[in-house]
Parts: sequence; C-alpha cells; structure tokens
Amino acid sequence: MDAMRGYRRPVTAARLAEQLGVSERTIYRDIQTLTGLGAPLAGEAGVGYMLKPGFFLPPLMFGADELEALVLGARWVRRQGDEALAQAASNALAKIAAATPKDLRDDMADTSLWVPIGPDRQAASDVHVRPVREAIRYQHRLRMAYCDEQGAPSERVVWPFALAFFEGKRLLAAWCELRLAFRHFRIDRIAAAESMQERYPARRHELLKTWRAEHNISDDS
Repeated sequence: MDAMRGYRRPVTAARLAEQLGVSERTIYRDIQTLTGLGAPLAGEAGVGYMLKPGFFLPPLMFGADELEALVLGARWVRRQGDEALAQAASNALAKIAAATPKDLRDDMADTSLWVPIGPDRQAASDVHVRPVREAIRYQHRLRMAYCDEQGAPSERVVWPFALAFFEGKRLLAAWCELRLAFRHFRIDRIAAAESMQERYPARRHELLKTWRAEHNISDDS
C-alpha cells in the first residue's frame, strides 16, 4: 500500500514486484488479500492497480535514509527557491515531524547533511521565481521583460509550464507567443515579470508532454 501511494496512475504488478523485490505472483496474491480486507484498490491484472482517490494511509515511521532524504531535499529548496518556497519547505518538515508517531525534530536537527550557499547563488533573481511559479500553477499567461545572452532586451508573453532548479540558477520552459515555439528563459535575465491573470489557451500537461517529446526528455527526468 505504501508503494502504491507513490503512483498517480495505474501501476503494473511487474513494476511493483521489481520495486519490492518479490515475484509478480506475490503481488497478485497480496492485491487479492488487500481487496478482501476492504482496501480501496482499483484495477485488474494486465492493466495495473492504483489506490482510489481520497484514501490516506495512517502516519508511518521514516527510516534513516528516508529521513535524511527529506531533510536534505528541504534544505536544498531553502537555498534554491524563493522566500515563499523556502518557508514552505521549513513548514513541511515541521508538519512531517509532528505527524509521525515519534517526534522526529531532534533527529532532523542531528542530520549532518547540509546544502551550503555557493558563490554562484543569485539572490537578486529570487524576486521573479514566485510570480513564475504561480503562473505555472494557475496556467496563466506571463508578461516578461527579458534580456538574452547578448544583453538585447525584448518584451515577451509566454505560457509557462515548467521551472528547473539548477545549482544557483533557474530555467523557465514556456511557449513563447513572439517566437511561436518553445523557449527557455533564465530567471536571472528577467528584468520584470507579471502574470496577466488569464489562462493560456492550452493545458499545462499537454505543453509539457509536447515539450518532452521535442527534446527527447523522459517522464522520469
């Protein structure tokens, strides 16, 4: 059940068997057992299985590796994201600690994995990360004042659908109305950004799917 919680779409018995290190036959047997016990599972053999929407597992204890992964990830976000995202990372860790059967705050504080602030961190560009993130979230058209690599300025209206966080740099992937094509924009080269408060005429996941296909990027990337 815990493994299936990580999938939003039906997952095959073969995939579950590989992930859990058991046979497909074991997976089928366990699915039958769980269904008989009233577990909210949907699907069938050969197609895949998934948890029905709205089901929540009770809090679980985290292993040492899981705990370190959570803390390290949150600390990285606090260094790379905007102020709101950094605060959200801290809040998420606090909620995780409070929601587990054992209070893990002391263990989290003792985790000796850190993400130092590098010399290439560009705090000045942080101000544009939040409006970009929100435009992606609400699928809003975004108006930008942008400077390219040669320093030439331009005004752009884009349909933002993805934001990549590299070490010290952020890269926006969007459909550009000026170029009528997918383009990539470095956040630190944005002079101004403002949501137009209107949805762009496409679905974000379709833009992402087409962009992945054009650039030969897998779903796991």
